[in-house]
Amino acid sequence: MLRAQDMQGVMGMMPAFTTPDGDKLGAKDTINTAELTRAVDQIIRDGVDVIATMGSFGECHTLLRKEQETLAQATIAAAKKRVPVIIGCTSLNTRETLEKMQFAADAGADGVLCGVPFYFPATADNAAQFYLDIADAFPQLGIVIYHNPALHHVKLPVSIFEKLVTRPNIVAMKDSHRTPLEFMQLMKVIKGKISVLCNQSQAYPFVQMGAAGCWSINAWLGPWPVLRLRDAWRAGDWETVKEICIDLEAHGRTKSGSGLNWRENHAKIAMNYAGYCSPGPLRPPFRNIPPEVVEDAKKLAEGWKKLCEKYPPKKAAA
Repeated sequence: MLRAQDMQGVMGMMPAFTTPDGDKLGAKDTINTAELTRAVDQIIRDGVDVIATMGSFGECHTLLRKEQETLAQATIAAAKKRVPVIIGCTSLNTRETLEKMQFAADAGADGVLCGVPFYFPATADNAAQFYLDIADAFPQLGIVIYHNPALHHVKLPVSIFEKLVTRPNIVAMKDSHRTPLEFMQLMKVIKGKISVLCNQSQAYPFVQMGAAGCWSINAWLGPWPVLRLRDAWRAGDWETVKEICIDLEAHGRTKSGSGLNWRENHAKIAMNYAGYCSPGPLRPPFRNIPPEVVEDAKKLAEGWKKLCEKYPPKKAAA
């Protein structure tokens, strides 16, 4: 069974690789399994520690059920048990989440990434119960809490983790929504039991305070800046960690808005220009893309390429 200790380092939040016709309304089989397989193999060989699928950037919201299953199977097959593979199972209700978890378990996933059902905001008690329920239903499957208050409409307070640590298969949390004080309070409850993976640019100070690693969308633009960040914190080189965090924040954020939350879509567009992988077009309903979003995505790709030159792979640096 997946352990908290297995969830450390850099977790790459994978795009849902789209076929060239995947932006069409009638398309029903839009997972580009060939590019997915190539890119997953490459990023593992380059050094990423964990692969996670079908979060918000991973398009859990635009994929058909069969496509979700195809993506899960292809990712697990491509990883070949070299790193933990966490399959996204966030849904609008607990029963659907459990159905997805059953498929993930049958397919050989190491764990699942689950956000609280979010159509109506949940209370903290119901959010805690959700995680207890899914953990009890699949005691041999690792549960990774997907904490995204902006999209899931509930912030998970420190108080509920006294309950969550009673389930040994709740092993990690993808998080980026804590103040340093709240994080310290959280670590008093979960340290050694639930690994926290913070946002890449929060590695300082949160890794120093007990986070097991970071999650990164931008790793799929080219993972070397984030891998250099990981190597720096493992070496205790906190000045380099701080420098890289500042660089990641400067070059890894969406600047365009156009009245919509284009953050995740913007990153996928940028990847098609960066050259490390080809995640393909956006799926419906994102059919009208403002020109400024595309231009900003191009700037993100160029800025990230410069970061890859500043923080090259170890062999290239040597």
